[in-house]
Amino acid sequence: MAQTYLDDLRRRREEILERVDIALGHAGRSREDVKIMAVSKTVDIDAAADAVRAGYTLLGENRPQELVRKFEGLHAIDDLPQVRLDMIGNLQKNKINAVLGHAEVIHSIESLDLARAVSQRVSRRLEAGEFFAPQQVLLEVNVSGEESKSGFAPEALRACIEDLMELSGISVRGLMTMAPRGSKEVAAKTFAGLRELRDELEGVYPSLTLSELSCGMSEDFDVAIEEGSTLIRLGRVAFNPSFALQ
Repeated sequence: MAQTYLDDLRRRREEILERVDIALGHAGRSREDVKIMAVSKTVDIDAAADAVRAGYTLLGENRPQELVRKFEGLHAIDDLPQVRLDMIGNLQKNKINAVLGHAEVIHSIESLDLARAVSQRVSRRLEAGEFFAPQQVLLEVNVSGEESKSGFAPEALRACIEDLMELSGISVRGLMTMAPRGSKEVAAKTFAGLRELRDELEGVYPSLTLSELSCGMSEDFDVAIEEGSTLIRLGRVAFNPSFALQ
């Protein structure tokens, strides 16, 4: 029987799980501690559906219009296992309404201004009876300080966290970051910085629970897990069987 793309996705997922288990073992953690997201931004609906059949229950999209297209396309496929879609890319204010109702979690709240805009739109839908719960979000933090990366500077987040906690239309579940590429040592320092910031904020604000740490991608997910990541975002390594596991 000819090897199919679905077979390739299943084989690669098993390879990823083996790497995940090794990293979890180093950290003294269990598989239940980490979610694996397949970032489907570069593939079509059929390939995304195959990823779900291969065992992924969480997909991530970078662009609002593609998130909506995948959401509608996947939900139209009969007998496809249940899948959650999250928004992980930059979110412009004029795209907020498109994302609401399609993304279970928005990972890319990068400023107080954006958080307020999302909260306001959700609050209106809550008042209208269209929504029944706040939008779950993660706060994007630029731990590394790279100018090319978006997100709260750690000090800026410390300064406005109380304002963020007061927004009734969003529920802050955790933090997200991206590490500089090319060095696992630098990546590990970045992910450790995110974890330490989470621990600090939870210590100062006992009512704040930042249980999700979304960090780690195709090149550095193992070190992210060792530093406390609870959600890794895998694109090429999941969907491209020829992409070398680092």
